[in-house]
Amino acid sequence: MNTTKIDIRPFSVSVADAEISDLQSRLAHTRLPQPAPGDDWSTGAPNAYLREAIAAWQAFDWRAAEASINALPHFVAEIDGQDIHFIHVRSVHPGATPLLLAHTYPGSSVDYLDVIDRLVDPVAHGGRAEDAFDVVIPDAPGYGFSQPVTEGGWTMARVARAYDALMRGLGYEAYGIHGSDNGAMVARELGLLNPDGFLGLHVLQLFSFPSGDPAEFERLTPQDYAGLEHMQWFQSVGGYNTMNASRPQTVAVGLSDSPIGLLAYSELFNSFGNGTSLVPLEKILLEVSVNWFANAAAGMSRSYFENARAEAEPQVNHAPTGVAVFKDDFQTIRVFAERDNDNIVHWSRFEEGGHFAALERPDVLAADIREFFAGLRSSVR
Repeated sequence: MNTTKIDIRPFSVSVADAEISDLQSRLAHTRLPQPAPGDDWSTGAPNAYLREAIAAWQAFDWRAAEASINALPHFVAEIDGQDIHFIHVRSVHPGATPLLLAHTYPGSSVDYLDVIDRLVDPVAHGGRAEDAFDVVIPDAPGYGFSQPVTEGGWTMARVARAYDALMRGLGYEAYGIHGSDNGAMVARELGLLNPDGFLGLHVLQLFSFPSGDPAEFERLTPQDYAGLEHMQWFQSVGGYNTMNASRPQTVAVGLSDSPIGLLAYSELFNSFGNGTSLVPLEKILLEVSVNWFANAAAGMSRSYFENARAEAEPQVNHAPTGVAVFKDDFQTIRVFAERDNDNIVHWSRFEEGGHFAALERPDVLAADIREFFAGLRSSVR
């Protein structure tokens, strides 16, 4: 049995009254920027949206949210010199499949609060007991409550190795992973690592791009060309990628001092205001509240810096891979994805939902995860 001895300690989210009062004071004294002409989303988060968010955040019941979070089993494990916080929920159904859930940027483990019960107890949601999972939901170093980051070098590949050590330390001989956004990249790194007992990865995105080979374009469909246009649009609005990857500590100064600045910088939850996001403001406020109280802005931004400087040769992922493409998310293009991942065994497309499917359509996402891993089990019988 491949096991790793790790120190695991119970954890609970506990925000002091003084920190809540400080947040409320900062919100009450927010100084908004001079509005852009038209005050719309064309140049970034508009004042009209921010005023609505301030009022909603002032009314947001953090204590109720905290109690809901703490109703789940939380732990911290020291791995590779870093404290990593995680949620660990075991299924009541025997033989449940161990499953890592890897979160987004600018999210954390709370991305998956609405998905947990659907995976752990599928019977309660119209599914089958044999499709149950034990779920482990870490905060990547620098995200959520995996604070502070003790040293540099926490690339996606290193996070993947730490997650493997976590699963071994929990006693799991075999497991799979689901991920979105940076969680999808960690999932692919686990596919490249392909440790003993690794079942496969289910992701919302495979970030594969044109290689320059004209033959690739000959195989593209009209839907693929629409996906390329979506990539170009995202690049035009996703300036946070460049800032995080180049000057993370500079941008973190403002994000750590201004809660509404942190919320505005988290505009990916709103799909940059293009009208497609289905994430309710209440869920955005929960996500941003976690990042605010954990003072996570610097660690989150710095993860981009680490990955931008990682030196790694392109590799092909051979692990069993499933992809779920949601209509208003990054559109994974299969021609490119199959070049970089040669064992894609599951591909689904959904006509509603976007980048944060776990927050937008948890039923649909949980069902697709169950279908992917059920297919893997069938293939080995």
